[in-house]
Amino acid sequence: MANIQMIEVNTEMLEGIGSYCLRSKKKSQGYINKNKWLNKRFEEGLKYIQLLKNNKQVGFIEYTDAEFSSRVVHADDYLVIHCLWVSETGKGHGAKLINKCIQDAKSRLKKGVIVVTNSETSWTPSKEIFLKNNFKLVDTAPYQFELLVYRFENNTSLPTFPTNWENRIQRFQDLTILRSFQCPYVEVATENLITAANELGLDVNVIDLKNRGELMELSPTPYGIFSVVFKGTLISFHRLTIHSVMKRLKELMD
Repeated sequence: MANIQMIEVNTEMLEGIGSYCLRSKKKSQGYINKNKWLNKRFEEGLKYIQLLKNNKQVGFIEYTDAEFSSRVVHADDYLVIHCLWVSETGKGHGAKLINKCIQDAKSRLKKGVIVVTNSETSWTPSKEIFLKNNFKLVDTAPYQFELLVYRFENNTSLPTFPTNWENRIQRFQDLTILRSFQCPYVEVATENLITAANELGLDVNVIDLKNRGELMELSPTPYGIFSVVFKGTLISFHRLTIHSVMKRLKELMD
């Protein structure tokens, strides 16, 4: 019978077990950046729970207070799930991890738990598992972003997205990357963009979002960790191949 364990990773354990994503490339800059980011966020109360099956990593969930979250959403007194991933589906692993977050939220007297999803990319969690676990869709934003909530009391205030997305995007006319290192794949996404821009003779402005205040003010999408904008147009909010980046940039340059 399989031995299933849930382990809350802290700074000390991170040195040994490591973070989940990109764990096969522990010397990559993206992996290093993620671990540095986690160590800072642990001080803010972020939870990084790994699921082990027979001592092998098979999934994880990352969540934190909305006030410290990397998602662009108004959700005071909620917990925000950043990431949920399992390597084996249909085993109930995802539900176990979601329930862990819900129980933490209840014990801390939070209003509930939220998650931002998007059907265009695997960079956000899939909404289906949350709908199966009684989350409800409560708001949407451009580019197919959706806000789901598990609310403990029906009379508590619902979380919402900002509404000024077009104004946010229009302020960036030069080729601009806005990023944080909540995701280890941000590094390679940045490298691909810069390589494509160099091929086309374009300069790239990189804005590292240092805190939640900057994130809430500047991010052009609810997924606050990576955005590429050029001539007031959103190029991407997730990793693209060099070829795909060049194609999109050329369309705007013509």
